[in-house]
Amino acid sequence: MSASSYTVTRLTLTDFRNYETLRLDPGTGLVALTGPNGAGKTNLIEAVSLLSTGRGLRGALFEDLARQGAPRGWAVAAHVASAQGEVRLGTQWMPEGDTASQTRQVVLDGVPQKSPGILAHHMRVIWLTPAMDRLFAGPASDRRRFLDRLVTANDPEHASRVLVFEKLMRERNLLLEEPRPDPLWLSGLEAQMAEAAAAIAAARLHAIAALQNHIKFLLKGSAFPASILGLQGELEDRIAIMPAVQAEDEYRRLLLESRGLDRAAGRTLNGPHRSDFLVTHEPKAMAAALCSTGEQKALLIGLILAQASSVKEESGAAPVLLLDEVAAHLDGVRRAGLFETLRQLGAQSLMTGTDRALFDGLGKTGEFLHVEGGKVTRQ
Repeated sequence: MSASSYTVTRLTLTDFRNYETLRLDPGTGLVALTGPNGAGKTNLIEAVSLLSTGRGLRGALFEDLARQGAPRGWAVAAHVASAQGEVRLGTQWMPEGDTASQTRQVVLDGVPQKSPGILAHHMRVIWLTPAMDRLFAGPASDRRRFLDRLVTANDPEHASRVLVFEKLMRERNLLLEEPRPDPLWLSGLEAQMAEAAAAIAAARLHAIAALQNHIKFLLKGSAFPASILGLQGELEDRIAIMPAVQAEDEYRRLLLESRGLDRAAGRTLNGPHRSDFLVTHEPKAMAAALCSTGEQKALLIGLILAQASSVKEESGAAPVLLLDEVAAHLDGVRRAGLFETLRQLGAQSLMTGTDRALFDGLGKTGEFLHVEGGKVTRQ
C-alpha cells in the first residue's frame, strides 16, 4: 500500500447488484478483473464509484442497485487508505416503506453523516466507461458533467457549489412563472446564483489550467495524444479577463436584465449550466468531435491519466482509477503505454475485461481477479 495514493484495501458488498455478500481485498496497484460478460465485473467498480458523491459511474437510480429479491436495499463498505491514514467508508440505500428513497446514507468510521459530500474529503476516484466513448460527439451537457467530475476530484467542494447553483436556478425559474413575482426575492436568488456561478467558473478554469500542464508533461512521447483544452461560456470568458468579483456583479446584472427572456423561455438562458468543455487533438490540430472513434478514445484516456496526475500533485495522493473495458479496443502499443503510465502514477487501478490476454502486459506487477457467478477468485 502506497501512502501517495488512495487505496481501497477492503471492499464489502451486501445485496448489491448480483452480489448477495462479498468481501474482497482487491490489491494495491494494477488490478485486472476478468470474466465473461454479465459476471459482475462492472458491478464491482460501480460499487467503488459510490464511495464518491453522486450516483456512481452508471448514474443509476439507487433502487436499481439492489439485488433482485433483496428486501432491505443494498450496502457498500470499504477501508480506504491514503497519506492521511485509513478510514472506513460506507454507504447504503433502503426503501422507505413501499416507495423508493431518492437518498442514501453515508457512514464515516461508524458515524452516520448528514450528506454524501463528506466522501469527497476521504476518497478521490476517477472513472472511464464505454458509455463515455462518444463524449466529444455528444451533447455539451455530457462534457460539462465530465468536466465537473474532474474538477471535484481536485476540489471536493465543487460538486456542492454546482448543486447549490442548480437549486437556486430552479427556484428562480419557478418564481418567474408567477404572474407578479416578488422582485426582492428574485434579487436575493440572483445574488446567490451569481456568487455560486462565479465560484464554479473559477474552479473550472483553474482545473483546466492544471490539467493542461499535466497533459504537456505526462503525455509527452506517450502512446496517447496530447490535447488542447478550452471552456466555452460567457461567465468563464469574463473571469479569464477580469476579477471574479466584477464578473460576479456582471452576471448578477445579466440575470436581472434577462428576467423577461428567461420567463418566456421557461428556463435560465445564461450561466455556467450552459458552458461547454472543448477538446482539440493537438498533433492534428483537429476538434475532438471530428476525430475517429479510436482517436477520441485515446484522447479520453489521455485526459483521465493527466487528471489523475493533477489530483496526485494537488492532494498528495493519486486517485483510485476505475477503467471499464479500457483495453478492449487498444492496440498492443497503446495497452503497453497505458500500463506503464499507470505504474508511473502509482495509482490503484481497477480494470475490467473479458479476455485475460488483454492484461498480459501487466506481468508480475499486476493482480489478476476472476469474476464469475457473483464470486471473485484470485488467479
